[in-house]
Amino acid sequence: MSKREDRRAAARVVREQLAREKRRKRAIWTSVTAVLVIVIGGFIGWGVYANQKAGKVNVPTGANKDGNAVVTGSGPVVVEDYIDFICPYCKVFHDDAKDELTRLVSENKITLVTHPVAYLDRFSTNRYSTRSSAASGCAADGGRFTEYVDALFTNQPAEGSAGPDDAQLISLGLQAGLTEEFSQCVKDKRYVTWAKKVSDDAGAAGVTGTPTVFVNGKKVQANAAAIVAAVNEAGGAAPTPTS
Repeated sequence: MSKREDRRAAARVVREQLAREKRRKRAIWTSVTAVLVIVIGGFIGWGVYANQKAGKVNVPTGANKDGNAVVTGSGPVVVEDYIDFICPYCKVFHDDAKDELTRLVSENKITLVTHPVAYLDRFSTNRYSTRSSAASGCAADGGRFTEYVDALFTNQPAEGSAGPDDAQLISLGLQAGLTEEFSQCVKDKRYVTWAKKVSDDAGAAGVTGTPTVFVNGKKVQANAAAIVAAVNEAGGAAPTPTS
């Protein structure tokens, strides 16, 4: 074999060694990357699991201490109402009682504690109960919870239909004086897990239907007259003028 051929053979050996080394490094990095993906995925999965295990939910501004309702007012008598935004009887209750409840709050006679449950998802084709409850949490963040509740009942869909989609829920909020922060909150589904908590806690408390109303812990009929009578009996009546 000539010297030229020897040099060619030696060069070929070197090239083959370099190629093998390159393949070995590529295999190592591929393995490392795969392990990192598995580890990172495991951390993410554990984080999700841990949050679910802990029952962690976002709670809107103005929530009660149990985190399952929105509080309006600060009067001495506590009125709690449980409502579902697709429930037709809840709309009847809302339309009948809202003026008296507003008056009682403004006169500092009651603290109104509203639980927007999501019991009736099965009565819409797009989980309207859950989505509207979650959106009301976003409205609470924007300081327009009462106004948004009014808008939802004014625009209540029929049972069995598709309720307003998220874009329409956002539009109702903007019309009620909310801002783009509300829009982003709805888009992010920030309070979907909160809607479930509100419903689960209501069920645990024995609330099986809507509307349900309690005055200082005592169940009363869901109408304005019954609520006003119960508030007066509980000591929330205005003082009688003296002559």
